[in-house]
Amino acid sequence: MSELKKHIYDEKNGLHYTLIGDYYIPDLKLPEEHRPIGKYGRMHREYLREVHPARLQTLTLTGELWTYLADLNEQAQKRLDTIMEQMKATEGVTEELKRTCQMEWVQRCNNIHNRAEEIVLHEMIYS
Repeated sequence: MSELKKHIYDEKNGLHYTLIGDYYIPDLKLPEEHRPIGKYGRMHREYLREVHPARLQTLTLTGELWTYLADLNEQAQKRLDTIMEQMKATEGVTEELKRTCQMEWVQRCNNIHNRAEEIVLHEMIYS
């Protein structure tokens, strides 16, 4: 009977394994990522879970999931802010309106936020 190697590397999936007992266990390390994944990262993770489970599994096994989701969340938030500023400028939602008619300003800002978020969700989260 031949002696099993303590450590092996699988070129097909790019993972290293360590022999523990009779089984090879993948050497998985958590990434050194400390940024939050936020609202959009959580939404995209759920989308991957439901629609692209193989992609989710690959990101998880390679330790890239948290960084991927944190990056996506930051990009989505920046895109949302950019779209909102453009819509506010186009539709005349200004600080002057905020001073003179607060309720209308709030309503219009909420409307802009909702429309901008729909664009971000369509472009980045559910695609």
